[in-house]
Amino acid sequence: MSDLSGTTTMVVGASRGLGRGIARAFAEAGAAVVAVARTGPALAELAATSPNIRTEVADAAEDTVARSLLDQYQPQVLILVAGANPVMRPLQHQTWETFSVNWQTDVKIAFTWLRAALLKPLPPGSRVVVVSSGAAINGSPASGGYAGSKATQRFIAGYAQEESRRAGLDITVTAVLPRMTPFGEVGRRGVRAYAARSGQTEEAYLEQLGEPLTPEVAGSALVDLVRADRATIAPGYLLTAAGLQKLP
Repeated sequence: MSDLSGTTTMVVGASRGLGRGIARAFAEAGAAVVAVARTGPALAELAATSPNIRTEVADAAEDTVARSLLDQYQPQVLILVAGANPVMRPLQHQTWETFSVNWQTDVKIAFTWLRAALLKPLPPGSRVVVVSSGAAINGSPASGGYAGSKATQRFIAGYAQEESRRAGLDITVTAVLPRMTPFGEVGRRGVRAYAARSGQTEEAYLEQLGEPLTPEVAGSALVDLVRADRATIAPGYLLTAAGLQKLP
């Protein structure tokens, strides 16, 4: 899929942070972008940046949204970025309700949209990218069930790829795990919590993380990933300021 002109890319969770950068990058690459999020004003602001972007205000976790929007737009590229903000507390100060926030949202979104993509199915040659988190590898002790939910998203992406292969659907599913970044609400909360947890200022904590991953870098990396020969695509990647790195 080297040429994105004439293709439709649906970005779920496009109103802010990395999702916004990804939507803009695909629009700049010539794709017709359908930006999906719950926040209408932020989507309208995004749409004003490019004539290639149209918007859909919807809750990606609702059961009927995935099938309805996939039927309506027939995307060749589907990128799942949407998720909930975790409750930033140590384990002993969580309740089951706060601990499971991301299981009820992030995992449900991955399950619901990948299920719909397989059952529809998306057109042969389609690409699906599930944006998980580096926390799926390293853990996240101050954010309840967040890390576990992100690891499960990665598993679900792998399951979907296997089911696509078994059914001969020719849909490529990949998981991308971004490092913590201050350019999104989840990352900002994480920086604040982990800086306080380690007795550092937020500036000092950010400095030790190194060069931050920006929405622009994320967008460029995902455009390159979708354009790549499917035979070269790995099941999962770590995404940092330096770009994508294949995961074992």
